[in-house]
Amino acid sequence: MADVPQDNYGAHLATYTAFSKLVLFMILWLVLLMSTMALGLVAGVHLLALLIGVGGTVALLIAFAVMG
Repeated sequence: MADVPQDNYGAHLATYTAFSKLVLFMILWLVLLMSTMALGLVAGVHLLALLIGVGGTVALLIAFAVMG
């Protein structure tokens, strides 16, 4: 093994935290997408599904921008 300094813990922690936020955002956005698709296709509430989808996406983007 090569001699690698172990002083980059902070960088790894920052990368892990950022990746965790990205994964959480994608999971929440996919749940939002699937629920609005169900509203639009199954329930027949097309306009409401569109408004919830666009509004929810904007809300998620703002929330994760403020959180980060």
